[in-house]
Amino acid sequence: MNTSVMNSRNAVCVIVHDKDADTIAAVLYAARNWSPQPAWTLPGGKAEPGEALDEAAARELKEETGLLVNPADLALVHVIHVEQGWDQAGQFILFVFATNTWTGELTNTEPDKHLTAEWVAANRLPAPSFPTTTQALAAYRDGGPFFSRYGWSSTAT
Repeated sequence: MNTSVMNSRNAVCVIVHDKDADTIAAVLYAARNWSPQPAWTLPGGKAEPGEALDEAAARELKEETGLLVNPADLALVHVIHVEQGWDQAGQFILFVFATNTWTGELTNTEPDKHLTAEWVAANRLPAPSFPTTTQALAAYRDGGPFFSRYGWSSTAT
């Protein structure tokens, strides 16, 4: 079985929710060729070929913020089917996990990619933010839907 094909277009992100303060961990992504201005987003990234999605989410969270979470403490809260990826190589699926259990201090551990990592209000990210991140956070806050899509034209049935 070729697992590289199956996992090559899967992305993950994590909503780390401090329910006492009603804040979430967020990173301010620096401008890139696919993001002309800095934008706020949830910690996350691509799952590696053959990597379990919950483990990828925990790994990406640690790599981007220094926060540690047990993959067993991650709940899948939303899935977004994105029509065109960050790399212009076609569609991908974003798996959004959430947790309120973690250890460590929020740190910008990738200053080459992010301008800062901060606790922000849980109800919405500061502007500007990535549209898919805004979708994911709204679905988490509202208790659903559990699936959405981004960038696809509507089709009549």
